Amino acid sequence: MTPPLIIRKNSEFRKYYQDLAEDSLVSCILNLKQSEENIFVDLIERGINLFPSATSQLATRSKCFSAVIFKKWMLPNTLVIRCKKDLIKAIQLFEQQGIQQVITKFDRSDCGLGICKWQSIEELFSHISFSEFESWPFVLQPFVHDALDIRVVWLGEHYFEAYFRKNENSFRNNMHFGAKSGSYTLADNEKALCFNVMKRGNFPWAHIDLLKLSNGECFLSEISLFGGLKGAKIDQKTCNKLKLRIQMEFEKAFMKKENYTDVI
Repeated sequence: MTPPLIIRKNSEFRKYYQDLAEDSLVSCILNLKQSEENIFVDLIERGINLFPSATSQLATRSKCFSAVIFKKWMLPNTLVIRCKKDLIKAIQLFEQQGIQQVITKFDRSDCGLGICKWQSIEELFSHISFSEFESWPFVLQPFVHDALDIRVVWLGEHYFEAYFRKNENSFRNNMHFGAKSGSYTLADNEKALCFNVMKRGNFPWAHIDLLKLSNGECFLSEISLFGGLKGAKIDQKTCNKLKLRIQMEFEKAFMKKENYTDVI
């Protein structure tokens, strides 16, 4: 019988996947195609450990999955739309709430490239009805005016910082679209929000986007294991070193359980 292994590379994961023994550790972010994501279920069913966790990896890959598991921390009336029937239900809900402008987020797009603003949900429905729309599923949210976009970089116990991003010429606050940035101090409830979301998704580190409304309420926008650092004090090289340190600390604690065979 193959002994438990610690695997740190995708190439070795592919090589040993079929024969991985229970209690093995896959200590890397898996480079899986979308059609392969059921592999996460298989690994968990077989008692194989993952670092970062399967939940954090899937939430990083899919905005729709994030909107499901982190719904309680997101903007009210955040919905996952999978078909026209879901959109019809959303129309009824949004009209009852008096919601006009809406935002859609494509499931697998990053850097603001998959975000669209619509003057009304009926405009969105008309666009989908009269075009060959193939971007199911997607996240649907009310558009909030004058909200502050906050980026949080939380690297375990080793590093933490927050800064705001503001674009005077666009609703997209990504730095790539010309946004300005500045240091921001999180309130206790905002820091607790980040902590609770990371705990729910079992994130060892995270790049978190918050949306702070003009009335002071704060909600989760997105969370990921990756994220741009333009506007941050920490640079990419230092960030990567700290992520590796967190990984090595996890492995060290994990290996105390019993003897493992490393696959480098």
